[in-house]
Amino acid sequence: MAAVEDAVLVAGGIGSRMLPASAAIAKEALPLVDIPAISHLAREAVEAGAKRLHIITSPTKDFTSLLKDNSWALDKRPDISKELLSPFADVEVLVHVQEVPRGFGDALSCALDSISGPFMVLLGDNILLDSYSSVSNYNPSNASKILVEAYEKTSLPCVGLAAVEDPENYGVVSMEGQLVKEIVEKPNRNDAPSNLVLCGRYLFTEDTANLLSKYSFEEYGELQSIALQKHWMENDGLVGVELHGFQWYDSGAPLPWLKSQIDYALGREDMADEIRDWLKDRLQR
Repeated sequence: MAAVEDAVLVAGGIGSRMLPASAAIAKEALPLVDIPAISHLAREAVEAGAKRLHIITSPTKDFTSLLKDNSWALDKRPDISKELLSPFADVEVLVHVQEVPRGFGDALSCALDSISGPFMVLLGDNILLDSYSSVSNYNPSNASKILVEAYEKTSLPCVGLAAVEDPENYGVVSMEGQLVKEIVEKPNRNDAPSNLVLCGRYLFTEDTANLLSKYSFEEYGELQSIALQKHWMENDGLVGVELHGFQWYDSGAPLPWLKSQIDYALGREDMADEIRDWLKDRLQR
């Protein structure tokens, strides 16, 4: 079985729901309190074994400042973990430009000529954290690592799943044992087959490029990636991995992102007491 050494960070969307902020800075670069979203993703992928990170971006985005080595800043802030100041310094980075926004499957296609073997996929505006670590004591997320471990046990493609109260806003799965049997896009709540939804983490196998050619954008449009996953479901299988104990933060829209900032601050030892006291005071006014 080939090792999982590549990770694709999908950051090509224009971020229209985050305008005007996303006109000035990519939504994937927005900080969760003080750590850029894409830094969380990069460290998660490296923690899971990635040796190469493939960033899918658009012609209007520039991640240059995030990719550079910022270790000089340690002189000013020796309390910050070096891996957060330079989150891409210990891994090879390839940037691929998706010239026209044509969906998730097409975005993956931009990187696949540079990948052989299985690979992780992390959606750039979805942060999954299983700890509230600070900048001085940082612990990367284990979400992608859990998917890699599931792949190593099964040799099958895997999708990360989260339990939610509002499945009508997501791609919802029905399960049979550990296998996904169906994906329903944004069903009515009463018709949802479960409360388990796709949460922006995937482990795709080396046949992905061939299958995306078979299930082309021209024929399937932005549902191309669903056709890809349906192929796996109908053949050897697609493994659903429920990620327990994770907080799911979304930088794709203002209100969820604001809630994310507050929740993350409340969970951090270096901020929790002060932000909790401030909130109590504000809510009593």
